[in-house]
Amino acid sequence: MQPWQTPAAILQVRRILTSYRHWFAHDLIPGALDLEGEELAEAAYHAPRTLLSHGSQPDPILNYGNAATLALWGYSWEELTATPSRLTAEPMERSARQRFLEQVNSQGYVADYRGIRIAKNGQRFCIEQAAVWNVLDEQGEKIGQAASFSRWKFI
Repeated sequence: MQPWQTPAAILQVRRILTSYRHWFAHDLIPGALDLEGEELAEAAYHAPRTLLSHGSQPDPILNYGNAATLALWGYSWEELTATPSRLTAEPMERSARQRFLEQVNSQGYVADYRGIRIAKNGQRFCIEQAAVWNVLDEQGEKIGQAASFSRWKFI
């Protein structure tokens, strides 16, 4: 079993996708929420766009990243899920990133985000048309934030 196929990862994917539907009123990955277990895990992990999330700790740790995310940032699953979310941006970009995440926190979501990020190897890239949203649990409580995008360019 791959780490993204564990019950905890599958629950996180369901929460990410259900929260996306809640905020945007349509599905990020059409038909995925009709799937269960490993089929849901496969659909999200192999989606043709990034999908990542972090928790709600004071310094949030990434807790999910699909294959596109892992490839773009150059992390293994184990590395990604031990990385503070803030480290996906360069130090000079972190204050702008934090202000943006506070906006998402208060609004619930942002549909068209653009920003500079940095891969594990130091490669910088600009993400475009990213959706970022609050992840809710089954009781509607905020448990983190997620992002997804399919457009980026290396700089």
